[in-house]
Amino acid sequence: MASTETQPKIEDEAAVSTAAGSAAGAPPKSGEAGNDLAGLEAGLDALDTRTAARTPLPVLLRRKALPPVVAVVLVLGLWQAAFALNLKPDYQLPSPLMVWDALAEEWYKGTILSIIWQSVSRGALGFAVALLVGTPLGLLVARVRPVRAAIGPILSGLQSLPSVAWVPAAIIWFGLTDATIYAVVLLGAVPSIANGLVAGVDRIDPLHLRAGKVLGATGLSGVRHVLLPAALPGYISGLKQGWAFSWRSLMAAELIATSPELGAGLGQLLETGRSYQDMPLVLGAILLILLVGIGIELLIFAPVERRVLRHRGLLR
Repeated sequence: MASTETQPKIEDEAAVSTAAGSAAGAPPKSGEAGNDLAGLEAGLDALDTRTAARTPLPVLLRRKALPPVVAVVLVLGLWQAAFALNLKPDYQLPSPLMVWDALAEEWYKGTILSIIWQSVSRGALGFAVALLVGTPLGLLVARVRPVRAAIGPILSGLQSLPSVAWVPAAIIWFGLTDATIYAVVLLGAVPSIANGLVAGVDRIDPLHLRAGKVLGATGLSGVRHVLLPAALPGYISGLKQGWAFSWRSLMAAELIATSPELGAGLGQLLETGRSYQDMPLVLGAILLILLVGIGIELLIFAPVERRVLRHRGLLR
């Protein structure tokens, strides 16, 4: 009886001593430490894991497509209301239906697609050349201090200069030829692309560049594998702005430099409507210019920007 009564007391004393040792900071056993570490890693993995659940199509349409559709319907409603209230004569403020009829007439003529393609092909070629010129120029300005001190303010000034100001000079230099249009596009787009790359390079952490040098990424290899990837978000912003400037420059050049040898673009269509006092055609040309600019942004630049930002963890 005595032995059976003392056994629980001994076990209680052992439990108390174990609890006291744990409270006093005694190190846990190796098995317990391994379990705690595994639990911590599992928790961190759960935090880093992103949900791969696909957004349902109705929800996606409601979030992405519904707001612009509502905005377009609202603008058309206000436009139609202004026409119905006769705020301006119909030859100055036509209705949306009149503008649609003007575009439909151009469609039936079989000219609207060739007009759009003429401007888009010019804009794409001019932007590609501006990209080839603006990228090395931006790298040079960003990495060479004397060049930056000499050319940096000039690039900023050229970026703020309206593109239409170059059209008279380009006509005198090159005449009524395609060279005039491409010169205006280059002068409008190159400063924006170069300044965007400079801004992207300026935001790179110096430790990032030093790490690249330690790993042997110097010269052109460092530019390709370290500098450009690190400056990619700012560079893409510069490309978007460069395209916007090139498109505006192209429209200004086509609007002023009109000639049968230059063919028909959206700018020439706008000028044709003005010369014939055809306001529905003028507004239709403006809408086409707007739609092409928005389409290029949504189909090319927006997906690339989202992919880069999502890869950097800046967008979900």
